Amino acid sequence: MSILIQNRQKLLTVDVGRVRRSLKRLLKELGFKDSEVSLLLVDDDQIREINKNYLQRDRPTNVISFAMAEGAFGEVHPEILGDIILSVETAARDAMACDIDFMDEVEFLLIHGLLHLLGYNHENVESSEAEKMKKLERELFFLRMHYHLD
Repeated sequence: MSILIQNRQKLLTVDVGRVRRSLKRLLKELGFKDSEVSLLLVDDDQIREINKNYLQRDRPTNVISFAMAEGAFGEVHPEILGDIILSVETAARDAMACDIDFMDEVEFLLIHGLLHLLGYNHENVESSEAEKMKKLERELFFLRMHYHLD
């Protein structure tokens, strides 16, 4: 299992050790313990630029995932799941709005991003597919945090 984490923001302190442990547990729980994931921690300006350049959405967002399995050569290295890019600035705002701990929100976004890497989607799909992803992310969050999200 390989987890690569790069912190390119200086606005907030992120417990990188907790993030690494969480990703390891999630990969194991989901049956991908021999896989590789990269995580990039950024601020809103950085994620806005990525969102604009790759998804044509000119706004910051909380998390973006780029799955390696997608595209013409996705089967070349199936152990490399892909990249998760997380805006800690948006995560902090979302945590405050939902009245949860900042690092708990980061963990929720890790789950969300990881599920995207594994092929789950909630946009432009049947409502049953979106619900399937939502249910799994809530179950995984409960397993990690021991409380339910509203």
